[in-house]
Amino acid sequence: MNRISALGLDVGKRRIGVAGCDGLGLIATGLETIERRSFTEDVARFQAIVQERQVQVLVVGLPYNKEGNIGFQAKQVQKYARRLGDALQLPLEFVDERLTSYEAKEMMKAQNLSPRYHKGLVDRKAAAIILQQWLDCRR
Repeated sequence: MNRISALGLDVGKRRIGVAGCDGLGLIATGLETIERRSFTEDVARFQAIVQERQVQVLVVGLPYNKEGNIGFQAKQVQKYARRLGDALQLPLEFVDERLTSYEAKEMMKAQNLSPRYHKGLVDRKAAAIILQQWLDCRR
């Protein structure tokens, strides 16, 4: 079986949830939440993660609107992701992430954690859901 190292990204205006997977590409796990400051700082943080995990592909959640079209927010995410992919010299894959934040919040409520006070955790969990969807589709 081919080994895979992918990063799942939930890109927001203020934070980016980051998830990784096991070497077999079976299970996605939230890794960290990056507070966005400048693009240069974002790239530096991602370079460290990419090197440490030997990442081969970035899987980015795309926030389609209810009608299934790409709206303003999705275009912003695409633009950012392309810049990041170019900077890291990694291919990009986009995944429909319409319900991931909702799912992440529901999972947290089930664990008696308040999504309101754990926004970074919501982002990480959403990134893990995005990556898990991609991994499941590859199987």
